[in-house]
Amino acid sequence: MKEILQYLFNHHTLSKSEAKAIMIEIAQNKFNATEVTAFISIFLMRNITLKELEGFREALLQMAVPVNLDTSDAIDIVGTGGDGKNTINISTLASFIVAGAGQKVTKHGNYGASTTTGASNVLEELGYEFKNDSARLQEDLEKANICFLHAPYFHPALQSVGLLRKSLGLRTFFNLLGPLVNPAKPQYSMIGIYNLEIARIYQYLLQKDDKEFILVHGMDGYDEISLTHDSKIITKNGEEIYSAEDLGFDSVTPESIKAGKTTQETAKIFRNILNGKGTEQQNSVVLANASVALYHTHKFGNYDDCLLLAQESLFGGKALKCLELLLD
Repeated sequence: MKEILQYLFNHHTLSKSEAKAIMIEIAQNKFNATEVTAFISIFLMRNITLKELEGFREALLQMAVPVNLDTSDAIDIVGTGGDGKNTINISTLASFIVAGAGQKVTKHGNYGASTTTGASNVLEELGYEFKNDSARLQEDLEKANICFLHAPYFHPALQSVGLLRKSLGLRTFFNLLGPLVNPAKPQYSMIGIYNLEIARIYQYLLQKDDKEFILVHGMDGYDEISLTHDSKIITKNGEEIYSAEDLGFDSVTPESIKAGKTTQETAKIFRNILNGKGTEQQNSVVLANASVALYHTHKFGNYDDCLLLAQESLFGGKALKCLELLLD
């Protein structure tokens, strides 16, 4: 590792094969915590390159615990995290709304590393039991229209660096890998990205896949459609900027979509929203993300149709029913 670090400290970057080899060795615990921390720190000082991200991703997918699910018509709604905004769990809430609207969801998530409450934290707090058995996950998908894949159960490398990431409490390149390595490999993905430069790298990488993707970025630094400012939406066909009004909503304030100070508080907010007791601003943000996700599949009509479906899912109790069936 010393030679690798010196090479990188001299402003060099890794090839795809070098990045892949190093990630495999990290997963195999070949380096001590100090060496891995130093390696991670390099990417705090500069952005990751396309070849590095490709190599890291390929390694994680190669080492992933296999999962056998029917995902030919499924979507994942996920954010990189690391935007420092401490919002409610918008992508996870949108996932349940989308599931309630009739779209299958294979949600990939993890504990929060650079935030208090990640998707895994909130679902665990609500009583969900993580699974890595394909049959049980498929059963969840069939009965609740959604299943949840807790990343460390499927990625040895993420498990080996979990405590280190939490102790650092900073956004690292592992934030960027999470949305790219869903072991179920769903046909559709909606990925929130905190940084436009990173969004470009994602765009180049995902255009090589045969899957459908949509990248969303809040122009004031959110890794989701926040409605606090305009949002950039990028697909294989190009990119557009949308205001809150374009999406059918009023703008919201950053304070109105803040998470709680603890996992317990955030989980309570989460359930309140699915119970139909969220504030207008909270509801607007999760509905905007869910509607864009539904529209992205090209199965539910135009955007206005998708917004109506999302509203029926949230306010008609369908999203809540999906959560209850998942927890059952």
